[in-house]
Parts: sequence; structure tokens; C-alpha cells
Amino acid sequence: MNDTGMKQTEEYIERLKDAFDEMVVYKDLKNSNFISAFNLPSFMRDWVLKRFQDEDGVIDVEGASDFVKDFIPKKDDWKDILNRIVSYGETVKFLAKISINIDIKTREISFELPDFGLGFKDTIIPHDVWDSYSTDLLKSEENWGIIELSYQYPASPKEHGKIRLVSFQDFCPYTIDLDEYKYARENFSLTEWIDIVLGAIDNNPDGYESLEQKLAVLQRLLPFVEKRVNLLELAPPSTGKSYLFGQISRHGWLVSGKVTRAKLIYDIGKKKDGVVAVRDYVALDEIREAEYMQDAEIQSSLQAIMENGKYRAPDNHEVNVDAGIVFLGNVSSDAMNEYQNMFVELPKPFHQPQFLDRIHGFIKGWDLPRISENIKVCGWALNSEYFATVMHELRSDPTYRAIIDKLIILPKGADTRDTEAVKRICTAYLKLLFPNVRKVNDISSKDFKRFCLKPAMNMRSIIRMQMGYADDKHAGEMIPDFDVEECAE
Repeated sequence: MNDTGMKQTEEYIERLKDAFDEMVVYKDLKNSNFISAFNLPSFMRDWVLKRFQDEDGVIDVEGASDFVKDFIPKKDDWKDILNRIVSYGETVKFLAKISINIDIKTREISFELPDFGLGFKDTIIPHDVWDSYSTDLLKSEENWGIIELSYQYPASPKEHGKIRLVSFQDFCPYTIDLDEYKYARENFSLTEWIDIVLGAIDNNPDGYESLEQKLAVLQRLLPFVEKRVNLLELAPPSTGKSYLFGQISRHGWLVSGKVTRAKLIYDIGKKKDGVVAVRDYVALDEIREAEYMQDAEIQSSLQAIMENGKYRAPDNHEVNVDAGIVFLGNVSSDAMNEYQNMFVELPKPFHQPQFLDRIHGFIKGWDLPRISENIKVCGWALNSEYFATVMHELRSDPTYRAIIDKLIILPKGADTRDTEAVKRICTAYLKLLFPNVRKVNDISSKDFKRFCLKPAMNMRSIIRMQMGYADDKHAGEMIPDFDVEECAE
């Protein structure tokens, strides 16, 4: 392992910059402690780094610090901002995360700034402002952007004043060309590409002992690139689960602690879909201690969502879901063995074969090393937000699944859920490792078997084994061997 960071030659760095241009940034999460102290999301952090570093990656620390201080307020700055708006009538601009609420009864549109505790009841978006910015404000459940705020005085003594949105500028400092990204893959070997992906998610490739360890990390990204991939990972503490699912992509959502059915699935009172309907994945962390996993309605709704991507609420509203459901848990070391019942310590749903069958694959988190300074990226790498956006857009590309359907030969009598699980995971691997593949002959049978099909079968096989431990009638039921059509060699 390398203590100094990524072993990057000048020739490799030049190829990386030629392929991705402005999307390459020098990251040093081991030594750039002043950036970490700002607690910025990865996309904002990388943007600040790029803005204030020279061609050699040297950062103007003072300039970056002043910019963040002036432009990206902390929670402690909120009272001062509020005072300027309310007491002095100022119009204030700054970067923040914003969510929207549309009141069906009153047709009033309001917003919240979750990072500053400003709620819907104290805000308003005038209809002319809404007409101008609604497209950007409705892109996702929460949007980052440059917001401009002012004060709306009460119209009568019986009413309350509110914070008014004046304008909104979606924060996206670049455009994504998916074809260019796919083409860029052809400039690198597979091992180089794996290292590029690891750098994009803030990992130092040279911090890992083997290619197998690196590939074990990348299993976590499968729900980022393919719709409705459901996974379960059990791992020791401090292997980076929460960071990857919670910090890398603004298109996903990490649940750590308590969550209500209304927030997660559907709010009947507000007639509002939950986060499962608006995110690429929902990662449920610390499931062993999660009280909500004891809720029968949450269990049944998650099972329905994992089965067919739909949930019908008691008021007959149908929630349509493309999100993958990812269960994350820490278990004792003596339970980390797929050849025994690993789910003894987990909540009731994980003791039920019908629930487990909807989970496509299992990640052996004990194959990953604990996070250390050696694992933190230190070198030239892809902007994390750029890469996260690419993964988000790859989810909607159907060409990869069409290739998988042609490549995989189905065994006679194969179980439908096994087939779908293997194909879905294979599709995700193809997007992640071989995004340049446009037709069957663009990938060799050898590479497809080793890096897509075999890992998919292994991940699904563990779920099958655990179903047998959960119920004797499933004991000995294993997935068949899938084969591959002959293609390029």
C-alpha cells in the first residue's frame, strides 16, 4: 500500500485531463483539512477546489476560505441573514439547499431551507416567481442553488410576515455530455478505469491491497447507475458505508436514525410521495437497531416497492418508484459468514424468505478494509458531482439492458426473480465498468463473465442461501449457472 497517495504518472494525468478536461480536480482529503472543516457536500467541495487551485493543484487557501465564508453561510450565520432581511429590508443572495411545498387547498407555494431550520409556514413563493423558476425548483426533492430572499410584510394586522423567494439559480457549474463520457472510457485500461471510479468517489486506489478489494467497494455503486437494484450489506464498522451513500450523490438519500412512513413512502395528510419516489436510491443504515423496520406497514410497502416499483396507499394513490432500496448494517464478526444464518441479529423482515427474495444481491462488507488515511484520495481525480450526475443519467439508458438480454443465456426453468436479479446487477456492472459498450461484440465473453456475470451470480447466491436458513423449505435452492453467448474475444 502507498502512504503518499495515488501513483500517477505524468502521462496518465495528461490522458485523464485530455479525456475529461474541466471535470478533473486535484483532491487531497488527507491534507486539505481546511476544506473538510467547511463540511461541504462533495460536489461543492470539488467546485471550490477547482476554482481556487492552479494547474499544478496548489490551492489558494486564503482565497478559498474567504469565498466559502462569504458565499456559503454556516448555520451560525442564519440569524444575521434573517436580521438583514427582516429588520433592514435587505435582499440577500447565498447558496443553499431548498425544498418546495405546494398547498393543494390554498394553492400557496412555500419553501424550506433545511440546513437553516426555515420551515414552510414562514415562507412564500409569489406566483410570478414560481412561473419563472418552477422547472429548476422541481428537479428533485431538494435542490442546491443560489437563492435570493427578501421580506414580505403582512397585508393586515391579523397576518404574519414571511420570507419571500425573489429568484433562484440552479447550481450546476457544467453540462454533462454522456456520449463523451462513454467515449472517454476507451482511453483507459480496465484497471485504470477502476482507479478513476474510485478517485471519483474520494477513494485512493493505492490504499487497497488488491483488485478484488477495489471491486468490492464498487459493488456499492450498483444502485447509483441502475434503477431498482435492491441490496443488503453487512459489514464491520468504519468501512465507509455511510459516507458513500450519504455524501457522494445528491440523487440518493441515506436514512440514519429514525424515519416516518410519511417521509419514507407517502404522506397521506399532505398527499405527498416520500423520498423513495424522488431519489435514485434510499439507503437504510443501521438496520439492526432501526425501530421503523418493526413497523408492519413499512415492511409491506418496502416489499411491494422492491417487487414491482409500486406502492398503493390506503387512499388508493399509487407511488411509482425507480429507487433501489439498500439495507446497511453492522453485525458481530462471528456472524460474517455466508454459509451460516447471518441475519439472526436483524429485524423480523430479514427472517422472512418472501422479503429476502426481493433483495437482488448481498455485499460482503467484511471484504472491505477499514477507512484509514491511506484510503482517502490524494491525487488528480474526477469531480465527484460530475461523476454522480453521470451515474444518475446512466440509469435512464436502456441500451445496456438490451445488450445484457442478448448476452445472457437463461438456464432452463430458471426462477424469474433470480433471472431479474442477475440481469439487473449485470446491467449495473456494465454501465459502471464498461460504459463504452454499445453492442454485444464490444465486450469479450471473458471480461463479461469475470466482471459482470460472476459477481452478479455470487451476490444473488448469498441471498438464496440465506433464504434457506430463514425457511427450511428453501434449503438447498441455489441459482443455476447462467451462460453467455459467444462474443468478441
